[in-house]
This record gives sequence, C-alpha cells and structure tokens, in this order.
Amino acid sequence: MLTPKELERYSRQIQLPGLGEEGQKALKNTTALISGVGGLGGTVALYLAVAGVGKLILVRGGGLRLDDMNRQILMTDDWVGKPRVTKAQETLSQINPDVEVEAIAEYITADNVDSVVQRSDIALSCAHNFPERDLLNAACVRWEKPMIEAAMNSMEAYLTTIVPGKTPCLSCLFPEKPDWDRRAFGVLGAVSGTLACLSALEAIKLITGLGKPLLGQLLNMDLANVEFNKLHLYKDPDCPVCGEASSDLGIKKSQDAVPV
Repeated sequence: MLTPKELERYSRQIQLPGLGEEGQKALKNTTALISGVGGLGGTVALYLAVAGVGKLILVRGGGLRLDDMNRQILMTDDWVGKPRVTKAQETLSQINPDVEVEAIAEYITADNVDSVVQRSDIALSCAHNFPERDLLNAACVRWEKPMIEAAMNSMEAYLTTIVPGKTPCLSCLFPEKPDWDRRAFGVLGAVSGTLACLSALEAIKLITGLGKPLLGQLLNMDLANVEFNKLHLYKDPDCPVCGEASSDLGIKKSQDAVPV
C-alpha cells in the first residue's frame, strides 16, 4: 500500500494515464540494481529514487576522482578520494528517505553478480567497461531479469531494453567487444545526464507498463547534432549467452544454485 506521504509525494506522476496508483505500487515493490555510479549510473539512481522505486542496489568499486566531478550530481567536492557509492547512498537517502538504498563498494565480478541479480527485479547496465557489462548481461539472462543497457562515447550514446527470452541480449548486439578505455574519450555531464534520464524512463516504463519500451530496438543518439534513430536488433540463435545452445546449461545452473 502507498502511505499518505507517498500519495502526496508522487501525486503528479500518479496523474499520468497508464501509471496511476497501481503503477506507483509497482515502483514501490521493485528492487533495481545499478552497476556503476558515475555520470550515467548516478543520475539513473537519482531519477529512480525520486520516482519511488522501493529499493536501489548500487554496485561500484573505487573512489571518487576530481575529474569525475563534471558529471557526478550525487557527489560533493569534499568527497574526492572516498568511495563514491557511500556518498551516493547518503545523498539519495536525503532526497527520498522512503527509498531503501544499499551500497556495495565493489565492481561487478563473477563472484558477486549472481547474488545481486537474484536480489533484484531489474538491472541497469551503467558500468564503465564491457567485462562488467557482459557479466551482468549473462546473469540477467541466467536469472531471467530485464536489463536496461546504456552507454556513451563522447557526444554519442545508445540505449536498449533487454528482456531475456524476448529480445536480443548484449552478446547478440556486441559479439565482439569494442576496445573501450573509460578515460580515452571526453565526456560532457549533460550528455551522460541525458542518456541517464532516458535509461531511468525505460526502467519506469518496463516496471509500470507506461508507454512502449525499446524492446528489440537500439536507440542511437548523436547529441552534437541532435540526431536520433532506431535500429531493429537481431537475436542470434547461436548466441553463447541467450541462444538455443545455451538454454539447457542456463536452466541447469538455475536449478542447482541456492536461492538468496
């Protein structure tokens, strides 16, 4: 149930056709996993928190750097050198104390990914490298959890929504991984913020049924020239992660694993 405080806090979005109180309850009952708490993931977390997603699990190792500060809206200057997820947790809890925020000061690894995905209803892929994204994608397919995939490079960005069993997965999209150095390209905070808002919106739409998510479609954005286009994605039947040959192994692993 929604409390009187929550009804007042979210009253403006509850007015939206297609969301209403049932959609708000669905948000409250959702646990969202966000991998990476940078200019992208931190802003995603902010907009999920103010929308009323009941619990956020933030996963990101490492400390805050001064050159992160052009896009880190959850951080303050005095936090440079300290674990960023701790400050993100503090800021989000101050903005919306009705949302539970769990901070895990680790990178996504093969040792922790299954645990955090199993405890989540939806994942948002905002990590700064493909090894982490691939681990998250495989775990989401394994445990049948939807994942919002978003990434940027300079003034360009892409976004898609992955639903295991229904859409292509990240491995279908990138069978060969790009050579991606997280500090080899420039980044403008407004670009990562734009992509983050659209990513949060994709998650909200998927949770509540509001609007039409990017299922099986890739949204490409050239923000320097304000050009957007959608590409239809191909689901590879031989994909090593979500293809037919991998399904039996995934089912067996799910049956053998101990629930958390």
